[in-house]
Amino acid sequence: MFDPREKIALFIDGANLYAASRSLGFDIDYRKLLTAFQKKGYLLRAYYYTALVEDQEYSSIRPLIDWLDYNGYKLVTKPAKEFTDSAGRRKIKGNMDIELAIDALELADVVDHYVIFSGDGDFRTLVEALQRRGRKVSVVSTMSSQPPMISDDLRRQADNFIDLVSMKGEIGRDPSERPPRRQDVEEDYEDDL
Repeated sequence: MFDPREKIALFIDGANLYAASRSLGFDIDYRKLLTAFQKKGYLLRAYYYTALVEDQEYSSIRPLIDWLDYNGYKLVTKPAKEFTDSAGRRKIKGNMDIELAIDALELADVVDHYVIFSGDGDFRTLVEALQRRGRKVSVVSTMSSQPPMISDDLRRQADNFIDLVSMKGEIGRDPSERPPRRQDVEEDYEDDL
């Protein structure tokens, strides 16, 4: 599936990967993820795409974003849009598909093997365009959740489909390894007083 002579680029749809790993019951260790793909070929670039809610004083994703930015990932972010749906519920939308597609196409002259971490069927056309340029495309998502988190069209278009559950041992982080939440640390501190 991977040739060690290939130049590889990772394109991670952050929200999609988070949802897929959560549905499988594990967290992604992003250091292990980089290491895993560095062993498969020459890892040229690792992109992580996410929308951020700008008006929140503290965002739970901010520590991850900061860590990724300092540890080998190219972060692509934009402000999330807030709107009210027809039922009057507050919704947040932050689609990063266009940014991911443009970045992928701009690298078509230098990347041999694309690895797209998303099950979003909107990427089928991108995969097809990259393949027409002679590039190999692997898609990482899951069929093991109910319902499956990968579009059938995307899975069929990809050169390789990698079920995220098969990578759990290589890139997963045990929930016990998760750093304590700030609130838990503060509660422990109060108990010591």
